[in-house]
Amino acid sequence: MSSPLQPQVETVVKVGGGLLATVEYLDAALGIAAEAARARHLLIVPGGGPFADAVRAVDRQIGIPDSAAHWMAVLAMDQYAHLIAARLADAVLVADQREIGSAFDAGRIPVLTPSRWLRDADPLPHSWDVTSDSIAAWIAGRVGARRLVLVKPPGIGQPRETVDPYFAHALPPSVATEVVPADRIDVLRSALSRSG
Repeated sequence: MSSPLQPQVETVVKVGGGLLATVEYLDAALGIAAEAARARHLLIVPGGGPFADAVRAVDRQIGIPDSAAHWMAVLAMDQYAHLIAARLADAVLVADQREIGSAFDAGRIPVLTPSRWLRDADPLPHSWDVTSDSIAAWIAGRVGARRLVLVKPPGIGQPRETVDPYFAHALPPSVATEVVPADRIDVLRSALSRSG
């Protein structure tokens, strides 16, 4: 995989796992994404949320080798993808660029299960410095997206303080990024309605 395909995804929407703490915020964010997807091609990338937190807890308790912890956390994103797809109207699970295109052709909203794609490419360091934010940034570059919107739980700090340490390395310079707390529905609606 030497270069991304021509842009078919306008915006990657990373839905933070922290939204599961208040399901109303998750459902509101997914509702806004569904609205926006009627007008433009969005790709939903899941966070890890409590599924990745379980991996962190086991790592703290007994210690897990970095590579094993990395792949376990990526699989946690797959789990959250299944949950998102079950709650998002017209969603379909996808695993790669071809399936993303097929989802758009069918009028569906693609929700990425990233483990297979990441396993095949293995592009990122295996470290807790890399979270689903960096993975979403890398995916945005691979699909040629113009924008990456990171939907975070309410009460986040300054936007650049809310992403992982590797994020700036994973994000291509051509991708505009916006961090939006899930309780700011107006801001999220505006972020997802912009095309560039």
